[in-house]
Amino acid sequence: MDVLQSHILVTTRIEEQLERLSDEARERGVRLIPVVREGTFKVEDVATVFEKAYLASQEHQTILLAADQFSEVVQNKLLKVIEEPPANKSFILIFPSKAAILPTIRSRLPIRVLESSREEFPWEVDMNSLEIRQVYELLQQHQRLSSQESKRFVERLFTEALKSGAYDLDERSYALFDEAIRALDMGSPSSFVLTAVLLKLLAKKKRKKITPKRG
Repeated sequence: MDVLQSHILVTTRIEEQLERLSDEARERGVRLIPVVREGTFKVEDVATVFEKAYLASQEHQTILLAADQFSEVVQNKLLKVIEEPPANKSFILIFPSKAAILPTIRSRLPIRVLESSREEFPWEVDMNSLEIRQVYELLQQHQRLSSQESKRFVERLFTEALKSGAYDLDERSYALFDEAIRALDMGSPSSFVLTAVLLKLLAKKKRKKITPKRG
């Protein structure tokens, strides 16, 4: 696979890959345009991508998109430009986890997974049936997690919630996960952070509509 052609790159080493791709682009005379964000890739960042993508150019350009999180809304907005890329434009999307990529995006671009040595946090929770009782049990089971383990827990929670489709996740919801990671990095107690994330996520769970019986 040509590393500067359109594809998805799955890696947690964003800075390292950005440097590698920049070196490759310079050697081959290809202009690399990075749109890299810490935390969540936002809707306004999508507007920046579109602006750069539809700027006419005679030279081939590769637009690099990277962030810790891409919400479902953002991925759906990016779909249009990925499906029908402007002339002389390629797109590289860097995701930290393959599970976070929507099926519609997966079906449009080839995927390269660079490292798989980091094991996912073990998970036995059915996100579709998550209720307050399970939240309490989860907190009891994971009350002694280290900061690093807690970050992996939050990342896995986010991934599983996204995959389940059982939650109304908007931009503010994605920011919640980003804030949780930052709080853990700053030394906030893991039990406090995990409690806040789980309870706020539970509040976002889609409730089944009950159809009243007739007769």
